[in-house]
This record gives sequence, C-alpha cells and structure tokens, in this order.
Amino acid sequence: MGLGRGRPYADHVENDANPRPGLTVRGDGPPIVMIHGFTQTKACWGLFAENLAEDHQLLLLDAPGHGDSSARMADLVDGADFLAQTGGRGTYLGYSMGGRFALHIALQYPGLVERLILISTTAGIDDDAERSRRREADDTLATHIEDIGVEIFIDEWLAQPMFSSIAVDASLADLRKANTATGLASSLRLAGTGTQSPLWARLHELNMPVLVIAGANDEKFVALARRLVEMIGSNAQLEIIPVVGHSAQLENPARAATIVREWLSR
Repeated sequence: MGLGRGRPYADHVENDANPRPGLTVRGDGPPIVMIHGFTQTKACWGLFAENLAEDHQLLLLDAPGHGDSSARMADLVDGADFLAQTGGRGTYLGYSMGGRFALHIALQYPGLVERLILISTTAGIDDDAERSRRREADDTLATHIEDIGVEIFIDEWLAQPMFSSIAVDASLADLRKANTATGLASSLRLAGTGTQSPLWARLHELNMPVLVIAGANDEKFVALARRLVEMIGSNAQLEIIPVVGHSAQLENPARAATIVREWLSR
C-alpha cells in the first residue's frame, strides 16, 4: 500500500474506563498523541509525560509489535493507519521509530495532524545500497532477539553508546522487558529504517506547524534534525537540547516538556 492523501479518520476516543487496547489516556486538555520508540511501550514516557499531562490530554499509543499491540504486525504505512485511527485528531508526537510513524501519519492524514513533534527521528535512508544493508542488519538483529529473548536483548540494546547518557532509572528497562521477542522482531523486519521508503522529497507537503527536537550529544540525529527542518520549510522549528543524547525526553524531561509546551502555546 502506498502513502495516501486525505484518508478518512476517526476523532480521538473518549477518556473512559476501558480505552481500546494499545491506548492509555492521561490528563485533560488539548490532545497530544504520543508514539514511543523501538523496544519501548506506551508506558515508557516517564517524567516527560507526567509533566505534559498537567495541562494536556495525552493519548499514549503502543506501536505495532510493542506492548498491548505486540501481536499486531504492520509496516510503517499500515501501522500509521492503525495508530491514526486509534489516536484521532490532535498534535502528534513521535520519538525515534515513533517519529517515523508520525511522519507517515502526517502525510497519509494531512487533515488529522494539527501539529507535529519529532524527537530524534529521520525521514529515511536515501541511498539504496545503504538502505539494503540496514534492512539486512535489522533482519539479523530480529533473529538475534528471537534467539536470546527480550530480557537479555533489552540489556544489550540499552548498553549501546547512543543510550549511555540515560540514567538507569530513566531507561525504564523493566517496562521495555514487557515486550515480546516476536513483536520486537516483527517491528524490525516490517518497520525498521531499512524498510522505509525515504520521505525527504515529500516533507514540503507538511503544512502543519512542526517542531523537531534532538539531543546535542547525538550528532547523527542533530544533523538529521537540521535536514528535516530545512526540507520541511518555514513552518518547522528546530530545538537542540544541550548535554543529552538520543533519548532527550528521558534524559532531560523537564526541559523537553517546557520546549513542547511553549511551542504549543504559540
């Protein structure tokens, strides 16, 4: 299925006692639909979500292959359909893998995403050979997860240099270990960066206000953030958070929440 334009969609679900699986609703106020990164779940926003929930309604979603959506296997396009139907209308905020889903939602449902917030994300890999190598690496990693199991894999994943600046309690490792090996493996194989058709040439289609955030110590994603803002145009704003890495919202949740709140208030 290719990226669509102007598809139908549902408004956000009610904040009732039994929200649909894969969704947790917190707080009250203007809605922010939040999509987590790879190995996380909708519970993995920590103090960042606690801060924003003081004056916003947060619709926290489990991405395909994760949490309560671990049995749902979907690529970025079909996953974006599922997440949009669950999240409904509002501001969309995505971190890393979640940012790639959010980009797809914004392009597939241009009338649904009122504002877009991207944290440490990319619009894809341009080079065909590099993208193919990444797809092969993701498939190998997926097999590794299936071989060793989630608990060992999460420890290995968080030991990578890109996560070295996250405090142990802020990494939310125990919550990540609620995922399944099958779900995480399917996420890599279907929605990994190597499977993504590059979206750079379509970023100018994003007409809603866009906020792009990266951690200053994450040089790769700072460069990607600058490119995202350049390609989107004058409706995009860049914020670089000092002294943090890839998981800016977990490493400095107060600063990240302040940036988001101030930008939303404009």
